[in-house]
Amino acid sequence: MPHNKKIVLVVGAGDATGGAIAKRFAREGYIACVTRRSADKLQPLVDSIQSAGGEAHGFACDARKEEDVIALVEQIETELGPIEAFVFNIGANVPCSILEETARKYFKIWEMACFSGFLNAREVAKRMVTRNRGTILFTGATAGLRGSAGFAAFAGAKHGIRALAQSMARELGPMNIHVAHVVVDGAIDTDFIRENFPQKYALKDQDALLNPDHIADNYWFLHRQPRDAWTFELDLRPWNETW
Repeated sequence: MPHNKKIVLVVGAGDATGGAIAKRFAREGYIACVTRRSADKLQPLVDSIQSAGGEAHGFACDARKEEDVIALVEQIETELGPIEAFVFNIGANVPCSILEETARKYFKIWEMACFSGFLNAREVAKRMVTRNRGTILFTGATAGLRGSAGFAAFAGAKHGIRALAQSMARELGPMNIHVAHVVVDGAIDTDFIRENFPQKYALKDQDALLNPDHIADNYWFLHRQPRDAWTFELDLRPWNETW
C-alpha cells in the first residue's frame, strides 16, 4: 500500500538537469521516481539518491507511447503514493538545416519534446485534480520563445510545449495545480559541453555555465511557491548569455 511520503516524477531524468532535480526533491523527503527509455541508465542516479539517504525508483518508459505512460502513472500511484510534483525534462535538441531536414526526424523531435509532454502531463493532471493539489513543471528552452536558423524542428516542438503549459496553467490553476514553464537559456555544465565545446567549458569557473544543481533549486522554489504569487514562466541563464 502507498505510504505517506510524497512523490516527484521526473520524466527525462538524465545525468544533468533531470537527475539534479530528482536529487533536490529527494533531499526534501520526496520519493524520486525517475524515467528514461533504458532503466539501466538510471541506476547510477538511483544509487546516488539512496546513498544520500533518500528513496528513488527508476522506471523504463517510452514517454511517447500512451499505454506505457498510463501504466507508469498507475503503477506509481498504486504502489508508492500520490504524485505531488511532475517534471517534464525531455529535450531532443537536434540541429539541422531546413533544406536537409527529413519528415521522419522532424516528427520524432516533436514526438519526444512535445507530444510526450502532453501524454505524461495529462495522466498526472488527472490524478492531481482529484486531490485538488499538485505542481507540473516543464523544462523549456530559448527555442520555445524564438526559432533560430537550423533549429526548425526543435523550435517547433518547444513552442508547442510552451503553449501546452500555458493552456494547462489557465485550466488547472483554479483547481490548485501550479503549472510552470522554465526557460533554460544557455549551456549547462555537462559532459556533452565539456567534450564538444571545450572553449565554452573552460569558462565554467567563471560561472558561465548553468550549474544543474542551481537549476534544480529553482524547480524546488517553484514547487514551494504560495499560490497567491505563483510564477508561470521563469528564465534561467548565466550572466554572460546574450538575450
